[in-house]
Amino acid sequence: MRTSVRSTAVAVTAASLALFVTACGGGEKGDDEDTGKGAAPSASATSAAPAAEALSAAELEKLIVEQADLPGHQVQKAKAADILKADAVSADKPSCTPLAHAMSAVATGEPGASAQRKAIEVPKTEGATASPEEALGALAAPITSVTLGSYEGQGAQEAFASLKTAGTDCAGGFTLLGGGEKTQITKVAPETVSAGDESLAWTVTTGADGESFVTKLVVFRKGNTLASFSTLSLGGKVEELPKAVIDAQVAKLG
Repeated sequence: MRTSVRSTAVAVTAASLALFVTACGGGEKGDDEDTGKGAAPSASATSAAPAAEALSAAELEKLIVEQADLPGHQVQKAKAADILKADAVSADKPSCTPLAHAMSAVATGEPGASAQRKAIEVPKTEGATASPEEALGALAAPITSVTLGSYEGQGAQEAFASLKTAGTDCAGGFTLLGGGEKTQITKVAPETVSAGDESLAWTVTTGADGESFVTKLVVFRKGNTLASFSTLSLGGKVEELPKAVIDAQVAKLG
């Protein structure tokens, strides 16, 4: 039944629903600067370049998307208590945990700081943009969790590489463990996206009671910062990647 599917989707992104209800914000751990796409830098490049330093939570707060950056969306920030810790979310297959983290608004790997936001696409009524209250009540509106992480050294590259591996290893599905629930992911299918220094995207299908629920997942690395986006709709399937949100975040990171 549809209600069960929605409940499962909430479990899949435990942070997503919590942040949807209370608003999304951040101050946990984050990412770091990198070079190249997918492959680790050469030994000579590593020795020649100074080690990247992670940005602070305060610095990330200035770089993450805000209301002014996203017309047509309601951007929210949550209390620190509403943000899941990395050890609160995992997967039955260890290599799939990076995907579980990205889906749950948890910065992948071992960031030095992180920041989170929630961007809710505001539905339009009779040619006019709905009020924030109407937006929050419109469960069919796409809701995108945005997470930035900043890393020291090669941490951002390593986190991105772990997500790339997970996309391949976990294509046939896995069980997400979080929020006291076990959620069955049945398929992780690649999408096409171009952002930052390197990027990845997937359509993640969750099965429940014979029905399916779709989440769009996007990650990109810009220097030593890793950005992840998890988009769902509690009223139906999400058809497209959150291009407006991604573009706004790319612009903020420069």
